[in-house]
Amino acid sequence: MTAYPTLFSPLKIRHRTLRNRIVFGAHTVNMSDEGLPKERHFGYYRERAMGGAGMIVVEPSPPHATGILTRGNFRVGTDEVIPHFRKITDECHGHGAAIVHQIYHVGAHGDADNSWAPYWSPSGLPSMHDQWGSHRMTEAEIEEVIESFVAQARRDRDAGFDGVDLFAGYNCLIDQFWSPLTNRRDDRWGGSLENRVRFAAEVASRIRRMAGEDFIVGMTISGAEPYPGGLSLADKQEIIAWLDARGLVDYFSCGVGSYLNQGSKIVPSFHFEMLLGTSDAAAFKAVVKHAVVTAEGRIKTPENAEKVLSEGKSDLVSIVRGQIADPHLANKAKEGRAEDIRPCISCNQGCIGRRWRDYWASCLVNPSVGREWEWNGDRPRRAATPKEVLVVGGGPAGLESARMAAERGHRVTLVEKTGELGGQFRLAAGQPERGEIGQLLTWYQRQLEKLQVKVRLRTEMTAEQVKASGAEVVVLATGSTPSREGFQRGIPNADRLPGVEQDNVCTVHDVLNGTVVPGSHVLLLDDINGWWPASGTAIHLAKQRHLVTIVTGAEKAAAALDVSLTGDTTRERFAKLGIEVVLCSAVSRWQGNTATIRNLYTGDEEQRDFDSLVLACTNHVDDGLARALAGSGIEIHQIGDSVAARTALMAFHEARKLAIAL
Repeated sequence: MTAYPTLFSPLKIRHRTLRNRIVFGAHTVNMSDEGLPKERHFGYYRERAMGGAGMIVVEPSPPHATGILTRGNFRVGTDEVIPHFRKITDECHGHGAAIVHQIYHVGAHGDADNSWAPYWSPSGLPSMHDQWGSHRMTEAEIEEVIESFVAQARRDRDAGFDGVDLFAGYNCLIDQFWSPLTNRRDDRWGGSLENRVRFAAEVASRIRRMAGEDFIVGMTISGAEPYPGGLSLADKQEIIAWLDARGLVDYFSCGVGSYLNQGSKIVPSFHFEMLLGTSDAAAFKAVVKHAVVTAEGRIKTPENAEKVLSEGKSDLVSIVRGQIADPHLANKAKEGRAEDIRPCISCNQGCIGRRWRDYWASCLVNPSVGREWEWNGDRPRRAATPKEVLVVGGGPAGLESARMAAERGHRVTLVEKTGELGGQFRLAAGQPERGEIGQLLTWYQRQLEKLQVKVRLRTEMTAEQVKASGAEVVVLATGSTPSREGFQRGIPNADRLPGVEQDNVCTVHDVLNGTVVPGSHVLLLDDINGWWPASGTAIHLAKQRHLVTIVTGAEKAAAALDVSLTGDTTRERFAKLGIEVVLCSAVSRWQGNTATIRNLYTGDEEQRDFDSLVLACTNHVDDGLARALAGSGIEIHQIGDSVAARTALMAFHEARKLAIAL
């Protein structure tokens, strides 16, 4: 008997019976090789099929050149993609997963730098992705795009997909036709409900006629639009009910967010509550009689999923980032090993954070993402010759290298100088709304115990102790230490901020570990563009009723967080908490309680009084042990912040890469 009886009950959708209710929903991973799904895609989807997902929805293809959004989009309008997709579908079917392919056209919200084409939309309104306008489609062009959807569905059928998922969410082309905000037409494609849904109905019905009865036609939708005059939830229910009454759609997958309001809800971070999309899914389920409904949005765990399903809020659940973080989530839950599921921390740094910068997606907590084809997925190979491995440092790099080395059969000892594992990551877990990091650290502690890693806390290793340890391999993951000089990129000729040695100056690390409680009015010097040590600590202080002013050389508050879709939600918190941000500025002097603040554009300076100065600057590497062991003849590897002060994303990656090679 499983602890999740509803989650692991089968469900039939048209000709396919899904082995469970877990969907690996559509998301753009940007892994194509010149527009073709090759080894990186193959390994990525194979791993989730092997891991037990009931249905996989492969990332979207634009059916028409005017709908291209990213560099990694698949080639448009060509059968060249078919044999590459066929390799993926055959493999996933062989592991028991159903697999469908999403088709999307983003309408007014395209990317001309990728498409070299105008954006086609119902009414020619401005794009929400950039400052440009779109082209109002003629009836002939509408017909051309409809047929392009059908042609892409034919390619998908020939490639072995079980069906297609028509993208009608986030205010893209299909729901641009639905919405009065974006459809101002007065012909047969606008006005009445029947006219506004005509485009979607034509696409779905023509695909059915082309592909036959044994082909799934699903649709991704989203809830109410975020502005007055847009579609309300009741309006969306009416549209869904209209489509369902005519049997045009086999399933509706209910996403959250919209390109109409910056889209941070589309990939919701830890700033959003759990089970974010379930109420909308339940509303849609209430009005359908034929189709099944998938809930999306911060459904991360089997417990989450079972709750949603058992309460009847949806028929399926889409767990995307949860299965990115641990592709074997489904099998582990079914086998009664839910505690072994590596938790997603909803940081968005490796997934959408990399995709947003036009790289292929990966994962902070699972560096094998995107490398499955070369790293044997998330299934480490046993070492041919097990060794005695000493890992020095219990932060992210040390934890992952110790865990993966032990998974491979090495005998591992992990030494940490403090009384707790986690390093600076544990400090981050103490920032508001970042408790999911603590769940990951708990998972590591549990895994190290199961793998019989010897953990020694409150032990600071010397070079002599390392040499005497008997280790065949030494991994130095000693991390970094906070900078206390107040160096700022805006004043690179000054190595040290005058006055930084005063007693009323501390670092964000001092604040988070509780060794310093700053005064009532805090000046936070942010020289890291609003990255989490700065922005998270500012929120932490403000919630403790400190008056907080941030001075940063950046041109935008929390600028570095935009790529992970957490910048706007962080700035929202700044506004609500009364956090002041002084942009394009540096602190040129701290004297007593007075800061001299310099505008980096004009050079003008002003003096303002504060109680405390808190520094958020780039850390210094802690490489003393590495230097002391140089030339010792021991096999030594240095990883993470001890090499250069960076992010947890790089620490986990370097640790996994090293441990695989040991």
